[in-house]
Amino acid sequence: MTWGVELWDQYDNLGAHTQRGIDFLDKYGQFIKDRCSIEGEYASKLRRLVKNYQPKKKEEEDYQFSSCKAFLHMLNEVGDMAGQHELIAENMTTQIVKEINNLVKEFKDERKRHLHEGSKLQAQLQASLAHLDKAKKAYEKAFREAEKAQENFSKADADLNLSRAEVEKARTLSVMKNQTCEDCKTEYANQLQKTNELQRQHYSTTLPKVFQQLQDMDERRITFIQNFIKLSADIQRHVFPIVNKCLDGIVKASETVDPKQDSRLVIERFKSGFSPPEDYPFEDLSNLKNSEGNTSLHSVPSFKAETIKGTITAGKLKKRGGIFGIFSSNKHHIDETKEDYSDLPPNQRKKKLTQKIEHIQNQIQQETAARDGLIKMKLVYEQNPAMGDPLSVEGQLTESGHKLEKLQVELQKFQNYLSEAEHMTLTPTSHKKDRNSLSEDSLSRSASDSSVNNPNNNKILVSNTPPQANGSSYSPESGISTSHTSIPEVDVYADAEEFDNIEEENVDFDLEPLPVLGTARALYPFDAQSEGSIPMEEGEEFEVVELDQGDGWTRVRRGDVQEGFVPTTYLQCFLYNNC
Repeated sequence: MTWGVELWDQYDNLGAHTQRGIDFLDKYGQFIKDRCSIEGEYASKLRRLVKNYQPKKKEEEDYQFSSCKAFLHMLNEVGDMAGQHELIAENMTTQIVKEINNLVKEFKDERKRHLHEGSKLQAQLQASLAHLDKAKKAYEKAFREAEKAQENFSKADADLNLSRAEVEKARTLSVMKNQTCEDCKTEYANQLQKTNELQRQHYSTTLPKVFQQLQDMDERRITFIQNFIKLSADIQRHVFPIVNKCLDGIVKASETVDPKQDSRLVIERFKSGFSPPEDYPFEDLSNLKNSEGNTSLHSVPSFKAETIKGTITAGKLKKRGGIFGIFSSNKHHIDETKEDYSDLPPNQRKKKLTQKIEHIQNQIQQETAARDGLIKMKLVYEQNPAMGDPLSVEGQLTESGHKLEKLQVELQKFQNYLSEAEHMTLTPTSHKKDRNSLSEDSLSRSASDSSVNNPNNNKILVSNTPPQANGSSYSPESGISTSHTSIPEVDVYADAEEFDNIEEENVDFDLEPLPVLGTARALYPFDAQSEGSIPMEEGEEFEVVELDQGDGWTRVRRGDVQEGFVPTTYLQCFLYNNC
């Protein structure tokens, strides 16, 4: 795993990380220097030094790296040392401090050189993009002027009052403008080809090469820290045989340093999970003009703008009536708080969800142990009433049972979030305006697709997970989407106060087939991987029966037999004028 491949879009983060690494090396050198200045004093000041260099709270995240962990372990061992340290101070000054100072200067110069090269590459790509934009605008202007000149020539040719010279002048101007338009079109096409080629080279060769050089530099820095930790231990070993046990611990700590593992941690921390952008498509304005004559239908753009984190920005959710409106406020609240970490990139989201699940499992273990203790206490009280009243424990057992139920529901919910994140499939991605990636937010189904089950028990089972993530199914006869692997069952009427204001007329189920809102054509093939969605081939046409509610899915009908959801970004929609 290399930074150039895995972290192609993390230029700023890698620059900051390498700077922190050099600062850490410099900090380690300062630590050795300070230690040498107080080695002549007794253990109290040595322990004070260790305390001064304990990691601060804001630095705890950086101490996940093996070199930093080794440094922290070394501090703990040094805290146990005492005695005279004059010779240690002299040897460390000559063998470590001076070497670190030289290395820090060398690494700073090397990092500056690599980042300068990366900035130069970024500037070249931006300049090429600017030239592409300029060429496109020139082509658009020439195209408009050519159209206007052609229109003037047609009018002049049809006007019998104009002389032949004026008509010939208008024709010559039209020919000249058309030639200029063709030249601008050719220039735009050439610049587009150059820009796409430069972009491919930028993200596949040149920029990864710079990132590889930064990775090699950072791994060498970590290796030097590893060697310095060993060297400091060896210096002490020659002077203090009595502290060999502490020094062995330092050596073991240094042996845990793994540059490759540290590099993998950097990838795990900063990797977004997105793919590099694809080529820019060629936009032929003459073809676009020919398609403007269609007045009965109008095209609905199927592409959405990307946010900073690279996810698709969903529009405002259209409120749906009926019983499903009960849960709309709850889902909106989840989106605002980002309880499922859907605002994070895919890799970071799975990491956060895994940590949350582990935390909940620990809470369940603690609560289970506490409940077992209460049960044993109740049994003792029942066998020997003189020790206590068994009824006094009953309330605590009930409360503990409720806590366990809540924790189990919470655990199941976050496990579903994690399953959704792991099985989510992404659409063809591009960080430009023509294509977008399907993010976690775009796959989240609105509350109107919640499942309704168990009518005999007067309970409603609700699922807010998307069709693709949890395997939901769709019934064309009822128009209701049901989920088979949804979040834990929620007793809607467990708290009657939440639903006192729900009117009876809101509980309606549309059993009639949904009306046709327009037509759609598939831009890309789609392989349905879960119930509720249908496959489609490129160029296939459908009837639109339900618009995208802001979650990235559109319901379509193939003929009169099959109906289901497909990604909105895969479609080009043509809605009827009355929609």
